Amino acid sequence: MKAFHEVRSYDSDFMVWHSSYQDISFLAHWHQEIEFIFVRSGSAHLSINEHNFTAHKGDLVVIDTGDFHYSDSSKMKNVLDFIIFDTSILSSLYNHSHFASPLVSASELKRYGMEKDVLALFADVSRELKEKEPYYKEIVTARLRDFWYLLKRKRPQSCQDMTSENKRMSLLYDMQQLLSYMDEHYADNITLTYAAEKMNFSESHFSKVFKKLIGINFVTYLNMVRVEQAAARLKNTSSRVTDVALNCGFNNVRTFNRVFKEITGYTPSQFLKLTDPDSYNLTYYKRKSSDQEFVENDSLTLIKNET
Repeated sequence: MKAFHEVRSYDSDFMVWHSSYQDISFLAHWHQEIEFIFVRSGSAHLSINEHNFTAHKGDLVVIDTGDFHYSDSSKMKNVLDFIIFDTSILSSLYNHSHFASPLVSASELKRYGMEKDVLALFADVSRELKEKEPYYKEIVTARLRDFWYLLKRKRPQSCQDMTSENKRMSLLYDMQQLLSYMDEHYADNITLTYAAEKMNFSESHFSKVFKKLIGINFVTYLNMVRVEQAAARLKNTSSRVTDVALNCGFNNVRTFNRVFKEITGYTPSQFLKLTDPDSYNLTYYKRKSSDQEFVENDSLTLIKNET
């Protein structure tokens, strides 16, 4: 399961992706690529690592490799443009940018003289990826590199000393490893105490750090992982509900039924009667409304905001 470590599928070996969405949020995840989010209209509340903020029309958000990020914008209207690209587009020896803040406001872009640059970047990348004319890869690469290094020239970097920055990066790495472990060992008795010990934190400190980075608490995250696995087994095997529950880390069927309905909106028996055979693929995403939007050919999981 790669719910929160996003592994993106590309049309070819050229690892650049673009899309635009209206009125969406997304749950916490991380990936190796760099991500640009441009707010075309409206507002979006985002969290990138320790930074929590609301981005408005004309703002650019920069998410570097390995950064945890999510958007909890269920009460907001927005149109967001995304560009996601592999770090090798910039350099085979790429290092984290360490920008002081992931939010580049519209006023900052204006001060940098980059208002037109950001609009041109998204327009050019979108057009080139769609039309795929000769040398489109080279053109997109050139556009991304030019914009990136111009932004680095203008944008201040973190003023943290090397020791503090290394601790921060170590924390993010350890959290990535913990989530990967949970993905693999969801059926085991993974307690809050156990997870905190793996991070070398007290339980209270671990809970605060986990909620800040992931946007939901530890137990909810673990239950989402388990329910996704359980849903897949219910749809794809003839196993009994009791066996599925126990094999996915739940102590009893009653708890399983309750948690399954909380996360998917259905009891296991109702879920088995759904007409959409692929609905289980996304059940681990907590519902913010009764209407979710899943985008074809897109591994980014979006939650359609309430109207």
